Amino acid sequence: MTESADVVIVGGGIAGSALATALARGGLEVRALERQTAYRDKVKGEVFLPWGAAEVKRMGLEATLLAAGGGYTTRLARYDEWLRPEESESQAVPLDQMVPGVPGALNVGHPDACQALTEAAHAAGATVVRGVGEVSVAGGSPATVAYEADGVEHQVRCRLIVGADGRRSTVRRQLGIALHQSEPVTVGAGMLVDELWEWPADLNATGTEGDLYLLAFPRPGGRVRLYLLWSAAQKRRFTGVERQAEFLSACRFRSLPYGDAIAAGRPAGPCSSYPMNDSWCDRIAVEGAVLVGDAAGWNDPIIGQGLSIAMRDARMVADVLLGESAWPPSAFDEYTVERTERLRRLRIDAQLTTALQCGFGPEGTAFRRRWAEQAGGNKLLVAPLLAGLMGPERVPPRAFTDRNVERILSL
Repeated sequence: MTESADVVIVGGGIAGSALATALARGGLEVRALERQTAYRDKVKGEVFLPWGAAEVKRMGLEATLLAAGGGYTTRLARYDEWLRPEESESQAVPLDQMVPGVPGALNVGHPDACQALTEAAHAAGATVVRGVGEVSVAGGSPATVAYEADGVEHQVRCRLIVGADGRRSTVRRQLGIALHQSEPVTVGAGMLVDELWEWPADLNATGTEGDLYLLAFPRPGGRVRLYLLWSAAQKRRFTGVERQAEFLSACRFRSLPYGDAIAAGRPAGPCSSYPMNDSWCDRIAVEGAVLVGDAAGWNDPIIGQGLSIAMRDARMVADVLLGESAWPPSAFDEYTVERTERLRRLRIDAQLTTALQCGFGPEGTAFRRRWAEQAGGNKLLVAPLLAGLMGPERVPPRAFTDRNVERILSL
């Protein structure tokens, strides 16, 4: 079957479904292709930090994600073995003061968000195809996409292909766009846990103790997404048949007042681990195609930026497609330049966060203590670590200079 559309989006995750919704609402003929027939828990990120939540609001998708079980958190506590829990909580970062008009960080289940956004795209008039088989793409004018669904071969001629198909993007590969990756410094495992009624619903948390770094993102109803990170030098951890119980037990930090509650929690999803690293592309727009989300390169998940990056990508590409009559590669120059600088700044944030929070042992503890003691008198020591909360563009450029990074690391 030979068909046509204005835009074909390959990938129905956060970026792809949000973009499909915006374009369909704007009157474009959109076809969104997704391999999964049902979104599964793949232990992916589940937080739009305040700058990402601002993008959700700009896209008109806040109500959609709240209805999907999302909820706002207003505080971020950083626990540590050298601090008493009450000290950590008294120094909590006010997430509701990071971005004007944004009530905090928006936590939402990844599969739930994808499903809700897919339904929003369909309701807006996009053609959403699930259970798609192998996809073949060719850029140009027109661009073409071939795919199989329900035993029928389809070929679609379109003005633009959007690659929103994740880290292993077939669109990126077929278009010949190179992906560069950094070497992982840490490995992270995650799991969704139910019945954590003791965990405050308004509190995101991080914490370092022993040889582990913990992150926690609660959702309404006593559900918390937990992550543990450790040195990449330890190849395998939380991989055996008892990995869920071992993961929960490892979260029993002495510095965390909810450690015992976590250890007694009920697993509500798989426990999976991934290397933590950055990636980037030298170009993300070619004739007849553009990349968004992880397909265009991702940030080290240690600072939880994946959903926020995806939503801004979707919003910026939507602005181009709804605001311009022609879509040559040059139409995406502003998006390309902004994204390149955005991910550069977030790489620095992730680098410094890794050095601070995953510097394990006595030396790492001493480093964090020295940084905390001096940060209050020098805003530049804090500024690059706020990029992931406020938004990279809201932090002064001098915070990301080599000199400032070296000053922080020299502590």
